[in-house]
Amino acid sequence: MSVYGAKLVSLEPLDNKDARWVTLKRINYTDQQGKARTWETAERLTRPAGGVDGVGILAILSKPDGKHILLQKQYRPPIDKVTIEIPAGLIDEGETPEQAAVRELREETGYMGNVADVSPVMFNDPGFCNTNLNMVQVDIDMSLEVNQNPVPQLEDDECIEVFSVPVDRLWQECCEMENNGYGIDARVGTFAQGIFLAQRLGL
Repeated sequence: MSVYGAKLVSLEPLDNKDARWVTLKRINYTDQQGKARTWETAERLTRPAGGVDGVGILAILSKPDGKHILLQKQYRPPIDKVTIEIPAGLIDEGETPEQAAVRELREETGYMGNVADVSPVMFNDPGFCNTNLNMVQVDIDMSLEVNQNPVPQLEDDECIEVFSVPVDRLWQECCEMENNGYGIDARVGTFAQGIFLAQRLGL
């Protein structure tokens, strides 16, 4: 099934009582001068007991021409675009970030990998919401039989196209894809710009 062809039909208000995944709240706080202030925020309704919502997965493939990063295309209704993303997902109750990353990678891409590193907890958009995640680096051994013809295990409502690009060309690829109408997920764009900056500074 193609990731293309989905379209936004309508946009309407949603009452908190009807929301399944998020809720809106008003925060009352005092600023640094003791002045009373308010803030509007969104919160996930799915956070497990461990306090971390999900994982983003930096899946690195070793190919004959160098290191590649695994990416995916997925239509996202909030921006009405097909976006360029890394594999990602929510942590289930009782899971560690490492376990969630291995599971989500297998489900969304079909690949099996080994966890190489886990980031500190990162906040996606702290001026807007409290959602957070661990970025998990997973190395994929392309010599394993399971990774020769990987088959995703997608849910009925998921439509994801998996592809990879050379890590050293990720910034240029992001620029080209943005010019072609794709939305670039901030995790992909930030990682790409970091690599590009390191290249430019000779680090």
